[in-house]
Amino acid sequence: MKFILGKKIGMSQFFTKEGRFVPVTLIEAGPCYVLQRKNKEKDGYEAAQVGYDAITKAKKIKKTQKGKEYKFIKEQRIEEKDPAKTGDKIDLSAFKEQENINIVGTSKGKGFQGAMKLHNFKGKLASHGVKHEHRTIGSIGSRWPQRVVLGKRMPGRMGGERTTVKNLKIVKIDLENNLLIVRGAVPGKPGTVLEITGR
Repeated sequence: MKFILGKKIGMSQFFTKEGRFVPVTLIEAGPCYVLQRKNKEKDGYEAAQVGYDAITKAKKIKKTQKGKEYKFIKEQRIEEKDPAKTGDKIDLSAFKEQENINIVGTSKGKGFQGAMKLHNFKGKLASHGVKHEHRTIGSIGSRWPQRVVLGKRMPGRMGGERTTVKNLKIVKIDLENNLLIVRGAVPGKPGTVLEITGR
């Protein structure tokens, strides 16, 4: 099963053997554990429930997490022939360097933003009588249908959404420190929990 959970550490830079400069993201990935294996006979579908970041005994465990002492639990659909079973440990040994992966995370929340930042609007002219209107969206309706059309691009909340980045290349894997170095940027700020899936 090529699926693991991790936390974004931050961005850095990496020099390849050829001396090329590559922007990379450092991810602390795993170890994760299979908490439950679901099957078609009992549950109607094939999946594995994966737990990440174990809660220490010193901390109080919520009633909803009894028996599942992990901060993050995700379910991943798998094939029937997949050998994953309850109690299995998942680490970075399932992945290889130069392999392409997909990463899912929550993008940075940017609050309420104007249309120029949110929708990449050009804005209005800065001359010829234009006053206090440089960043406004302009007219939002017409004489008919006498209402704002559904889906009109207007100012609103930006970011904080589930985002998927596909075909990111693994530059290096450090099994001892559970460190995954991926080429390019991934969603979210440092500390964001990421779902990493092999292709």
